[in-house]
Amino acid sequence: MIRGEASTPVLVGAGQITAREPDDARTPIDLIAEAARAAAADCGVAGVLGQVRSLSCLNILAPAYPDAPASLARRLGIDPGERFYTPIGGNMGQWLVGYYARRIASGELDCALIAGGEALATQMRGRSAGLSRVIDTASGEGPRLLGDERAPTNRTEQGHGLDLPIQIYPLFEQALRARYGHDPVAHRQMLGELYARFSAVAASNPQAWRRESLSAADIAERTPKNRMVGAPYTKHLNALIAVDQAAALVMMSAAKARQLGIDPERWVYPLAAASAHERWFVSERADLSRSPAITACGRRLLAAAGLAIDEIDHLDLYSCFPSAVQIARDALGIAAHDPRPLTVTGGLAFHGGPGNNYCTHAIAEVMARIRADRSATGLVSGVGWYMSKHSLGLYGGHPPSGGWQPVDTAGLQAEIDAGPGVDVVEQAEGTGRIETYTVMHDRTDRPVQGIVLGRLRDGRRFVANTPADQDLLAAMTTEEFLDQPGRVHHDGRRNLFTPQP
Repeated sequence: MIRGEASTPVLVGAGQITAREPDDARTPIDLIAEAARAAAADCGVAGVLGQVRSLSCLNILAPAYPDAPASLARRLGIDPGERFYTPIGGNMGQWLVGYYARRIASGELDCALIAGGEALATQMRGRSAGLSRVIDTASGEGPRLLGDERAPTNRTEQGHGLDLPIQIYPLFEQALRARYGHDPVAHRQMLGELYARFSAVAASNPQAWRRESLSAADIAERTPKNRMVGAPYTKHLNALIAVDQAAALVMMSAAKARQLGIDPERWVYPLAAASAHERWFVSERADLSRSPAITACGRRLLAAAGLAIDEIDHLDLYSCFPSAVQIARDALGIAAHDPRPLTVTGGLAFHGGPGNNYCTHAIAEVMARIRADRSATGLVSGVGWYMSKHSLGLYGGHPPSGGWQPVDTAGLQAEIDAGPGVDVVEQAEGTGRIETYTVMHDRTDRPVQGIVLGRLRDGRRFVANTPADQDLLAAMTTEEFLDQPGRVHHDGRRNLFTPQP
């Protein structure tokens, strides 16, 4: 054994499955088990699954499993000493790499399996055919949970229709537009151009669900096939969740990899990882166009690895919506005109967003690129809930000179928590201005609800809906309403904001 290898974490296997052919009997566990076997085979030696001491299964959106990690272990025919399950969060694939890297570096563990996936295309097809769900009879004692389980929204947000990503991420987008100084037309064009680059990457990725290369106009222009969802986002600017995809990673100590005879040319080194969360509730964040957590994570992550952001060859910024990409890009100091692609897969809108497991696909793609060029480096970022939870990781083809670099998570979080917040008025009365807004549309492309975050004259924030006037909602969808003055009052159930000229 080479000195230090017992405490050096390495990724040695990756497996990805994209199952496009319809199969109404397919379950998420089927796909995840297939990805896990592919990851084990990717190690290049036999018997790897039998070496797994800890198994983590990413949260499965549907159907509900009593104990998904136990179901997966039984399907694989293994009995790891630990089985974990994660709460909802698109950051958790990267979070788990950081978690296991720390444990391997400390000598607690020598081999782990990270796996997840969804069969939501099958689920949705089944509902259309009158099937309630895919049946899976696996049972268990209940999984052990890893990660932050807090509810993502508060009572005030929920009371005004802020429950889902499609309702909340457009608010970040309009806040970005305000900071960039764009008018609505120019900003929509920019969004189309941004995601056209993602679509081009997906077109060349065999694992991507949507492989046709779309133009900026295809993506940003509102058409019968590309309806508005939450303004300013058309359908193509939303994550594509109706996919059957799974991915898995095998991670172990370098000493274990050498003992098993895994070729060092297949090893990819996690160089550093960092995770943190924002001020938890969206309505309480001071600036909805920025991420103090990504800024702090990125700074400490790069410092730990001794790298600058311009030195990173491959980037995958979490892309559930364009606002997530832009906020991360800005926080990491990547210029808007940087020629490097911001995705290695095509992103969640085109590669596909298999529930909570997208990051695992991104890490698998970064592994492939580093194996092809041992001098390359890669960065993967993940986001949970509403720009709430963040996990970032750096990867390379050579071991870090100072060994695996843990980031002081407690100190990092304390730095973020010390930042500014904002006072929120639950029952607002008076005059104010729109800070950010969106208009939700139904499946017929009809505007149905206006949602506003605004400021009263004294600077306190309010959350409100607008009157359900079709002319007003149509105007808010296409025209400029940032900083629009108006009057807000509480009707006994919710705040209502009426824009005024």
